[in-house]
Amino acid sequence: MSLRRALPSLTRSCHGQAKEATLDIPSYKLHRLEEGPPITTILTRDEALRLYREMVSIRRLETASANLYKEKAIRGFCHLCSGQEAVYSGIVSALRPQDTVITSYRAHGVTHAMGVSVLGVLAELTGRRSGVVRGKGGSMHMYTKNFYGGNGIVGAQVPLGAGIAFAHKYLEDGGVNFAMYGDGAANQGQVSEAFNLAKLWDLPIVFVCENNQYAMGTGTGRHAASSEFYKRGDYIPGIEVYGMDVLAVREATRFAVDYCTKNGPLVYELNTYRYHGHSMSDPGTSYRTRNEVQEQRQRRDPITGFRDQIVDAGLVTPQETKKIDQAVKKEVDVEMMKAKEDPEIGVEELFYDMYHTCLQPGGIRGITPWELHGHNNTQEPINQ
Repeated sequence: MSLRRALPSLTRSCHGQAKEATLDIPSYKLHRLEEGPPITTILTRDEALRLYREMVSIRRLETASANLYKEKAIRGFCHLCSGQEAVYSGIVSALRPQDTVITSYRAHGVTHAMGVSVLGVLAELTGRRSGVVRGKGGSMHMYTKNFYGGNGIVGAQVPLGAGIAFAHKYLEDGGVNFAMYGDGAANQGQVSEAFNLAKLWDLPIVFVCENNQYAMGTGTGRHAASSEFYKRGDYIPGIEVYGMDVLAVREATRFAVDYCTKNGPLVYELNTYRYHGHSMSDPGTSYRTRNEVQEQRQRRDPITGFRDQIVDAGLVTPQETKKIDQAVKKEVDVEMMKAKEDPEIGVEELFYDMYHTCLQPGGIRGITPWELHGHNNTQEPINQ
């Protein structure tokens, strides 16, 4: 993929930084489409600063998650998304209020991009009250408005996404669902079944394959007879997107929103890379070399690449990006300490929210001895 160059900016602020710039985007590969997303885009200074800060926040959040796991403050599974930040920031930046997202168990980054605070994610990982679902979901099961969570069963979120898309169509709300899954999950039978129904019913859905090159510890060349995942829908149009470029992802998402509301499903392959192992229990070096990871960091990192681009375009200064780096690190460190010290929920809350409205007064028969009185309306609001 070639690097973009900044074209002349149209306007400048009183401080000398450009208010906006027109930037080139790496080209897309198309399947069953005559036209795809544009290969140039306009980026404003404000949006450049926001995107940069968000991606840095996701990276620092995952660093904090790794440290909490090593301290055994996080138990169970923990799948980090460092290296894939442009996927989440790019998609979410182009969503409309009616659009929805569902994803796999590698969910921390997209959860934060969908509006959940750093504390809401970290406290969820540590099982604490300030977590986005009050510590009851953990690493794989976080939810917020328009975000239907991470899902622990490989590929199972894809047919669920098709179901959400069916709801969009049935309710005629104009929404599009983005169902995200990994390159390993692309081989699941239920993914193909979801493709079939989505095309049969022209559902407004984008099947987003995050191809981070490894299905757990198995490279795409070993697990996929065809590694062109954007063509896997066959009769469904597809696009390969350079997933290390936040603006390429943003423009592809804008294209998808417009296309799917009129024509039905798309299959996207976002070519990206993960720096950590599959999960925290995987050192990530038995099936690839440290040199490979280091080369990817140096050559394709989505954060440093975007930083260099917006600095070269005159949208921000190096000093401004450095200040963001420092500020985010301090903020995440503070939230990490809160996530460790925050209290857990009471045992009586374990069965709250099983029903929105419980029809049986006095509790849930056969489940708990506590008097729950149906849905509990007195608990503190979920942290977002």
